[in-house]
Amino acid sequence: MSPAAVELIPMVCLKCQQPVLAQPDEVVWICHNCGQGLVLSDEHGLNQQTIHFSSGILVNTQGKPVWVAAGSVTLQRQTFSGDNSREMQQFWAQPRWFFIPAYNLALDQLVDAGLRFLKQPLPMQESGAPVPFIPVTVHPEDIQPLAEFIILAVEAERRDELQTVSFSLQLGQPELWIFP
Repeated sequence: MSPAAVELIPMVCLKCQQPVLAQPDEVVWICHNCGQGLVLSDEHGLNQQTIHFSSGILVNTQGKPVWVAAGSVTLQRQTFSGDNSREMQQFWAQPRWFFIPAYNLALDQLVDAGLRFLKQPLPMQESGAPVPFIPVTVHPEDIQPLAEFIILAVEAERRDELQTVSFSLQLGQPELWIFP
């Protein structure tokens, strides 16, 4: 058997060609020389990534990276008893903002945070001033399944006896925000 081929990806800024200071498991960076946002893709190597910085981040604190995407959900559910279909229809009748923490968290903590932010969205008021942030370890390709976990968490906490649920999620292109 021949060994698997390994492709090395040059970790240099696409804009200024400066080396990117990358740590294991990180997938997004800001070039320390020119400020260009970069994301690592398995298929395309480094790509440009827009990063939004929220207002309200205190001086000398690290921001928390969060993937943000608009999503539309269509859902059908059956229950053993009770029926909160009206509540469900009202909740999912309009597009929702999904906020997925982009840093290292246990899955239950990530889903809890995403559920909390779905119900009470974070204010997306951009300051424009870059700040240091916790390393981004959640790749944008992971946003869809994580948003689906959050949908299931919403439906599981309704006050009826859920039997089955089926849904579809149309998720927009995720953007990276840095929040306090």
